[in-house]
Amino acid sequence: MATFNGFPRQYFTFFNQLKKNNTKEWFEEHRSDYEEVVMHPAREFVMAMGKKLRKIAPGVNAIPKINQSLFKINRDVRFSNDKSPYKTYMGIWLWEGEGKRMESSGFYLHVENKNLLIGVGIKLFPKTLLDRYRQAVVDKKQGPALKGAVKKVTAKGYLIDGKHFKKVPRGYDPAHPHAEYLLYNGLTARIEEKVPDLFYSDAVIDYAYGHYKNMLPLHRWLRKSLDV
Repeated sequence: MATFNGFPRQYFTFFNQLKKNNTKEWFEEHRSDYEEVVMHPAREFVMAMGKKLRKIAPGVNAIPKINQSLFKINRDVRFSNDKSPYKTYMGIWLWEGEGKRMESSGFYLHVENKNLLIGVGIKLFPKTLLDRYRQAVVDKKQGPALKGAVKKVTAKGYLIDGKHFKKVPRGYDPAHPHAEYLLYNGLTARIEEKVPDLFYSDAVIDYAYGHYKNMLPLHRWLRKSLDV
């Protein structure tokens, strides 16, 4: 596979056109453009980032295929009022470990409307992991370790997401010192910003890697505490 040289500026041109012509007919007519300016550089990014991430996440999965490290562009419109068939963005996901890809902690990159999101963690805990997560939150060792990981990550300017529930779940003490984290149904860290010029060069690899490394304490807490 060729060396990753950054995303082409036509990347955004394609998605801007797709927003105006979000139909199966238009997409099929421009599928070759999609392959050239979106999928090809995305695959190269996955391979280059996977190689880089193995320095800090040895078990990372970097698989440049749809429904692996690359999310499919087709939207699930079954339960949506918006029946547009295609997403107008690309999501890239590299996860660590032998578990299911969306039940493992990993490294995410999302580009939409010239906005860049870089994040780590698990967006939504399945039932088994949610129970394990809650036990870790109230654990005498893992609870303080979570608070410490969050402190390290937020001190560098990253946002923590995942708070969902209004009340502490039944069976847990609302007065527990870490009760706030019992309101979460997923746990991620992220940064969002305008796409920097280095997005169009291979420098985006080191740039994203730097953010992933800064957010690593949260990823490692999830890996260790939830055994994922």
